[in-house]
Amino acid sequence: MRYSGTIIRPPSEADSYLLQVTLGCSHNRCTFCGTYPDKLFRIRPIHEVLEDVALARQRFPQTRRVFLCDGNALVLCTDRLVRTLDALATAFPLLRRVGAYANARDILAKSDAELAQLRANKLEILYLGLESGSDEVLRRIDKGATAAEMIEAVRKASQAGMRVSVIALLGIGGVELSREHAEQTARAVNAMDPHYLSMLTLMLVPGTALHGQWRAGTFQLPEPEALLVELREVLVHLDGLSRCVFRTNHASNYVPLSGTLSRDKPRLLEVLDEALSQGPSVFRPEYWRTL
Repeated sequence: MRYSGTIIRPPSEADSYLLQVTLGCSHNRCTFCGTYPDKLFRIRPIHEVLEDVALARQRFPQTRRVFLCDGNALVLCTDRLVRTLDALATAFPLLRRVGAYANARDILAKSDAELAQLRANKLEILYLGLESGSDEVLRRIDKGATAAEMIEAVRKASQAGMRVSVIALLGIGGVELSREHAEQTARAVNAMDPHYLSMLTLMLVPGTALHGQWRAGTFQLPEPEALLVELREVLVHLDGLSRCVFRTNHASNYVPLSGTLSRDKPRLLEVLDEALSQGPSVFRPEYWRTL
């Protein structure tokens, strides 16, 4: 296997074989993201990808999960993806699922039949960064998609039989738009009804545009208590979700929560309220927080 530059994957893909099918991110303009600053987007030649699969077959024949890197593998044409998925299924007889990051416009660019074909070839879970349900926040961070587009994309992937894990960012609206960010994010998630919702907490990465705005004083990051109040606002407004598993167990967060919203929302609010009542002494220490 050969890898180029920084490689990231969701926490739930910790045991997956990571196959780099693209380099970088085709959008790569989000103001908060410092993942691919030195990596120009390109699609890896298919022969290189297939060679890596052959190598992995020799080293990890018991592979059950594969994650397609980098930032948005779904930008690949369907034929290229199917060819890669077929090679993975042949190489790994025990393969259960393949996952990938995806952005809204890549999902929407594919027909229902194409998404169904990818699902039939074991592309079973997609990870989509909503970040915020507020279009003003999305505009400010140069997300490259509206809330409505991301809602439509999640629904479309779900209708094709894929599971979708949605990721949102506490603090991304700053102090100014904190309440709007929380309420509109919950509204968007309610409309999506995803299988998973993960809330991460914004960490300002040196070298990013948002870090520069913070240093210049044009962006103000909420204090830890205010971030947890924002999280509480999101939770309060989440409603009508049929299956959504909610998590804040990423290392960036101050208080870890986990549960199924349709069943556990009162308990999650109780745990969060208890943490807020006790204050920073029970928050995750800053030196433990990381991306």
